Amino acid sequence: MPTFSAPDGTELAYHLVGDGEPLLVLPGGPMRASAYLGDLGGLSRHRGLVLLDLRGTGDSAVPADPATYRCDRQVEDVEAFRVHLGLERADILAHSAAGDLALLHAARHPARINSLTLVTGRGRALGVDFTVEHRREAAALRADEPWFEDAHRSFEAVWAGTATDADWDAVDPFFYGRWDAAARAHAATNVAQTNEEAAEIYASAGAFDPPVARAALATLDARVLLLAGEWDSGPLPRVAAEIAELIPGAELVVQPGAGHFPWLDDPLAFSSTVAAFLKG
Repeated sequence: MPTFSAPDGTELAYHLVGDGEPLLVLPGGPMRASAYLGDLGGLSRHRGLVLLDLRGTGDSAVPADPATYRCDRQVEDVEAFRVHLGLERADILAHSAAGDLALLHAARHPARINSLTLVTGRGRALGVDFTVEHRREAAALRADEPWFEDAHRSFEAVWAGTATDADWDAVDPFFYGRWDAAARAHAATNVAQTNEEAAEIYASAGAFDPPVARAALATLDARVLLLAGEWDSGPLPRVAAEIAELIPGAELVVQPGAGHFPWLDDPLAFSSTVAAFLKG
């Protein structure tokens, strides 16, 4: 298992999947180990995936200072990752909450970005986020699903602050385009793969300065793709479009029938879309 040292000395691990030109992959969660990404629906047939375990997750070491879990303080981990791999300019793919990390890295090191792919990525770094109302809007799209009634009851308990552990488990179907055996198995690994302490700190006060990030990215000379899921609530496709509007030349693709993990919902559509974008 390859490793490298972060600027503060924390040993960070990464995993290699597939062959070919490297694609640096940042996992979401926030602070979930990279194992849940798998081979990104076969994207590893097109590029060599280099999946980083963020500090305190997966095979990476726990930092001496928990405050370094904050998103902006992990930017230099990503930059050290690029340097370690010997890349002058990197192609970076970020999922979900790692969208914020990738955006902050691009804002701080714009000359080191060749392309940026945000998969159902968050945009708090730019002042754009989803809301409870967005969650409800997306949930309503699934009203015809056989699991909807029970899941929606638990969904409302979550937002009322009365959810039990069973309620949290019951809302999992809303995150997937298909609630099949593969989705169930994927959802079951979440808790074991996530550093809950780190997740609480990741977006804490001071992590984001949207005006500064927006100004930096306004002149970004890199190709950018935002891939949203038709049924995802975080972000909704129209919210992903708001993020795209803040990055000159950014492309938006909405994958039909997809939730928050589009490579599971339609692996071929996902890998083909991303591979075509990366080829330019």
